[in-house]
Amino acid sequence: MNYFIPTGSANTLNRKKTDPGKYFFTGKAPKSDFDIQLFSFTSSEYVEKQGFNPDNLEPLSGNGYCNWLNVHGISQPELIAEICRKQDIHALAIQDILDVNQRPKYQDYDTFSFLTLKSIVPSETEMITEQISFVVGDGYLLSFQERKADFFEHLRIRLRENKGILRKRTADYLLYAMLEAILDNYFKTLSRLDEEVEKINFVKSKEIVSPDVLQTIENHKKFVHFIKKSILPIKEFAQLVERGECRFIEQRHKKYFLEIKDLCLTLIDSSDMLLSSLESATNLFFSVQGHRMNEVMKTLTVVTSIFIPLTFVVGIYGMNFSNMPELGWRYGYFVVLLLMVAMAVAMVVYIRKKRW
Repeated sequence: MNYFIPTGSANTLNRKKTDPGKYFFTGKAPKSDFDIQLFSFTSSEYVEKQGFNPDNLEPLSGNGYCNWLNVHGISQPELIAEICRKQDIHALAIQDILDVNQRPKYQDYDTFSFLTLKSIVPSETEMITEQISFVVGDGYLLSFQERKADFFEHLRIRLRENKGILRKRTADYLLYAMLEAILDNYFKTLSRLDEEVEKINFVKSKEIVSPDVLQTIENHKKFVHFIKKSILPIKEFAQLVERGECRFIEQRHKKYFLEIKDLCLTLIDSSDMLLSSLESATNLFFSVQGHRMNEVMKTLTVVTSIFIPLTFVVGIYGMNFSNMPELGWRYGYFVVLLLMVAMAVAMVVYIRKKRW
């Protein structure tokens, strides 16, 4: 299983620090991925716009609807900045949206709350991570996804078909539903990793295990650490909601964010258990390799022990002295061979009796 965790360049990061008034994208997603979607709804009305010109975007706060603006692709800084400026998003939050290398975090501003985190896009061959940023304010939710790898389609279906209570709630409940979907992907990812770890069996394997398996284990460990590091800020955000420190989360919706906190705790526990299994797999690998090396050395030692006395006899009769009575004896050659066979058999019997 391959892992892809995008990172930006050092030059881009330095420009961001030295030019705070300018916006730079620190990732590598192609510009062709850009797409914009707007969902405006109430319990009885629903309006959906896709692929429209961002220049036609109006302020979303106070228009009588609950609005969800979703942006796929953040590789065009000026376009992202223009969308955010129309919603009165602070420049620091815009920089955080474009910086895919920063640690996930939560920040409260005067007119909105900002949350950025890492999500996982699982596939059959690799695990791709992406950054998703949320801006929640009075009557609106903005979501910025690094690339067009979406897992919120079930929410769109619920909005379109008015299923459940999603259209009867406000933007903060929609944020809860999206966080739940992101955490669900984490559960699926850890489940797949757990299956991969279970396949690593050094004890029953009759073949010699390649040292490359250690690299696989280390890759798994790094990715689990990444998952755990990404989940912790979500848990911290849910704890802030629990303490009532998030102004744009309604009191009636706090219980849902407590569920988010419980999911995070479960994921953290699962991550710790998986890390423990991976660490045990590493230790078991070295134990099995050491045991197999001991078996090889044991075999070589037994063979050597058998042939050392024979070598001693051969060495004596290979000295070619003139006064060696056995050299002129007619049966000397056969007696020496018989003596060597008897010594070898005696050594084998002695070794088996000692259970070496």
